[in-house]
Amino acid sequence: MMLQQVNGHSLGSDAQGRASLKGDLREFLGGEVPLHQLDDLTKVNPVTLETVLRCLQARYIEDIFYTNAGCTLVALNPFKYIPQLYAPELMQEYHAAPQPQKLKPHIFTVGEQTYRNVKSLIEPINQSIVVSGESGAGKTWTSRCLMKFYAVVAASPTSCENHKIAERIEQRILNSNPVMEAFGNACTLRNNNSSRFGKFIQLQLNRAQQMTGAAVQTYLLEKTRVACQASSERNFHIFYQICKGATKDERLQWYLPEGTAFSWLPNPESSLEEDCFEVTREAMLHLGIDTPTQNNIFKVLAGLLHLGNVHFVDSEDEAQPCQLMDGTKVSVRTSALLLQLPESMLLENMRIRTIKAGKQQQVFQKPCSRAECDTRRDCLAKLIYARLFDWLVSVINSSICADSSSWTAFIGLLDVYGFESFPNNSLEQLCINYANEKLQQHFVAHYLRAQQEEYEVEGLEWSFVNYQDNQTCLDLLEGSPISICSLINEECRLNRPSSAAQLQTRIESTLAGKPCLGHNKLSREPSFVVVHFAGPVRYHTAGLVEKNKDPVPPELTGLLQQSQDPLLMMLFPAIPEEKTQEELSGQSRAPALTVVSKFKASLEQLLQVLHNTTPHYIRCIKPNSQSQPQTFLQEEVLNQLEACGLVETIHISAAGFPIRVSHQNFMERYKLLRRLRPRTFSDFRGLCPTKGSSEQPLCAKEATLQPLLQDILHALPALIQTATTPSDPAKTTQIPLYCGKTKIFMTDSMLELLECGRAQMLEQCARCIQCGWRRHRLQKQEKQRRAAVLIQAAFRSWLTRKHIRRLHRAATVIKHAWHKWRIRMACLASEELDGMEEKPRPQAPSTPRSSLSPAHTRFLGAIIHLWPLGLVLANSADGVRGFQRKLVAHACLRLPSGSPSNKVQTPQQDQAGITSIRALPQGSIKFHCRKSPLQYADICPDPSASSVTGFNQILLERHRPVQV
Repeated sequence: MMLQQVNGHSLGSDAQGRASLKGDLREFLGGEVPLHQLDDLTKVNPVTLETVLRCLQARYIEDIFYTNAGCTLVALNPFKYIPQLYAPELMQEYHAAPQPQKLKPHIFTVGEQTYRNVKSLIEPINQSIVVSGESGAGKTWTSRCLMKFYAVVAASPTSCENHKIAERIEQRILNSNPVMEAFGNACTLRNNNSSRFGKFIQLQLNRAQQMTGAAVQTYLLEKTRVACQASSERNFHIFYQICKGATKDERLQWYLPEGTAFSWLPNPESSLEEDCFEVTREAMLHLGIDTPTQNNIFKVLAGLLHLGNVHFVDSEDEAQPCQLMDGTKVSVRTSALLLQLPESMLLENMRIRTIKAGKQQQVFQKPCSRAECDTRRDCLAKLIYARLFDWLVSVINSSICADSSSWTAFIGLLDVYGFESFPNNSLEQLCINYANEKLQQHFVAHYLRAQQEEYEVEGLEWSFVNYQDNQTCLDLLEGSPISICSLINEECRLNRPSSAAQLQTRIESTLAGKPCLGHNKLSREPSFVVVHFAGPVRYHTAGLVEKNKDPVPPELTGLLQQSQDPLLMMLFPAIPEEKTQEELSGQSRAPALTVVSKFKASLEQLLQVLHNTTPHYIRCIKPNSQSQPQTFLQEEVLNQLEACGLVETIHISAAGFPIRVSHQNFMERYKLLRRLRPRTFSDFRGLCPTKGSSEQPLCAKEATLQPLLQDILHALPALIQTATTPSDPAKTTQIPLYCGKTKIFMTDSMLELLECGRAQMLEQCARCIQCGWRRHRLQKQEKQRRAAVLIQAAFRSWLTRKHIRRLHRAATVIKHAWHKWRIRMACLASEELDGMEEKPRPQAPSTPRSSLSPAHTRFLGAIIHLWPLGLVLANSADGVRGFQRKLVAHACLRLPSGSPSNKVQTPQQDQAGITSIRALPQGSIKFHCRKSPLQYADICPDPSASSVTGFNQILLERHRPVQV
């Protein structure tokens, strides 16, 4: 009955209406498309809870678990493993599809949409996906699949080195899931793998939209579960993994013999899929936690299990500390050994409380009661586990987080605990439901209230939808000046004992008249009721203030600082910062932060991040509370649909414009579409502002922008006409776009059409640029070719002229040398003939020399007979003197040998050339066939009388000796 009052109507009052609609709905659904073929709930007609429920049920029976609901994706938990539904091939199919929205609804559609939004660089660039739903609806599984999807599509580098880096980052990001689930998830009444903490995973992308790292932020770990578990629930998964997966040697090291019962390990016989110890160890190894450190962690956790077996009994004398229960002393010794703490100090700090009083801070010790001993024992275990969990998160972030300069955008995945309502609800459930109220308000503000208010401001003709606003509930929880959170914090600040009944009375009396504060007079235990958007929840006030204080006795922290365990020494350093802060806060008398205050501050930071991103919503629905496949309980699903306001979302998404772009951004992005503007545009309806907006005077900036905007809008009919088929001319007159006062409103289909038109125009522009560039490149290449030919021709001409000039100079030098040599030979020959008598030689009968004068005849004869002497004398080598020279002269002049009167005196000069025709070769000899330079060297006038012939055919040449 309380759920019916929360929603403002009762199921009994609507029973007749639903019964009357049932026949019409069946008739309507029987004649229309089968319900399981409707991919979007906005297509059902009419949009009511009944039709939406029947559509989801029909799709669930056909094993179709994802359905669009306008701006939201509805995900039904199948409660069975379907490998082909999350295969890597399917991920690539959605990633490679030109229009993923036209494929079947899937979480990969949302993932691909966020990824393409980052690539489009449309503000805001950063994206966020809020995965919400009740506990057990499949939020953790959905977040895990989305991380795998991004790891596949956002890790495609080109180089081999970058590919290895991307694979390592991808593996580390995926391995962070099993570690955090092992240490932060547990089996509850509603879910076998319930997240007992909230997390916001930030997937970091670089400029190339490649995943470079990630960061994890956690919220409100339910550390009380370490020491206190509800009936039929379990502790964190990691404790069961240790006890079931440890080897024999590890059991001996951690003192975990088989069959040992632990008080903090209920239901050990239950076996779950999450109890896989090897998967956790391998994931920790990939994250950089080596095997010795892992063994140290598991040893500390085993020590906590043994600590839970320590029980106390009241002492007969109040002045004496409590005694240990029989059989628990071994547990104390084992726990102290595993934690490497002194056994006596461990037992003393659990049984004796230290009190500082007076101005001089005198120290007093007071024995604790049995309840206080149990509380201090539980506090010690919660303190160690909370520090260990925070350390694991920091290790994961250091392993997967990228440098701030290496990424430019991110996609956030928010996996927060779902709405909870148990038989016994305390501070943890209050904080969890408070977070769900804030997220629901964010959704309402983003999609429901903001759209309607914006439509009204922009002048759109809009029929408003009555949506369910939860602002009154938030005012009850966090309102100013008085709210439930403020009253609980005030009780913590008061230095007085607070009872559960007193807190209940104060809340009911102070907040009387609040519409969302309920009363349960039949309850025997002190409690108060809060009517949340998902239903009323009764919170017990017993222990609420103590949990909010979260007191940690200083002596327990000092005890852990004395541990010799390497891990505990790192978690609890000798001089921790917390102690310094506590001393400073004590001196300034500032109130300590409570659990509610810390949680509220972190939640505000999270909402600020969500406000600065483009949010996407996935609503996870739990078909039944028994986690049975192929079981669809309409009543349970109906409550969840009503709680999340899904019907109102469908109404607004179907009738509204989910895409809103300012005039400036619209013109900057789609100004290329002006080229599609036809010459005549008579079909232009529904695009201009309303009369109210047109009557207002435009500012200077708007006056300059308005013509450009009108040109773009006038081009839209032509764009729609080219996109529609000729068989459906009615669609050409429907333009799903509206021009408001400051923004452009459009549907998803219109945005898709604009993007297609823009892509076509960009392709045309790219082709024009390519054609121009190719033409310019060809012209440039032709000019370069012609210039190269001209340069080559000029260079060859220059080389030819240079070669000819060189040959000409060489020929001139040879010619001058030849003329000089010939004249010199003539001169030498004439000098040798001076004073010599020439024998009369007979004239050849065939020669015309008979007509010459006698003097001229003698001169020619001397030249003919004495030319070898001239050659020898002219080309005699250096140092050739004496006898050899005389022999040559005698041979040439035909003088008798040994006659001293016939000696020829040659001048003493050094000349290079032939030394003697009969001399032996000296050094390297080269034979050359040369023509004699004399005019008549080839003619022998008197062959019989001449004994020396052939000097013109063979000449001996010797290199000039080197002058030292």
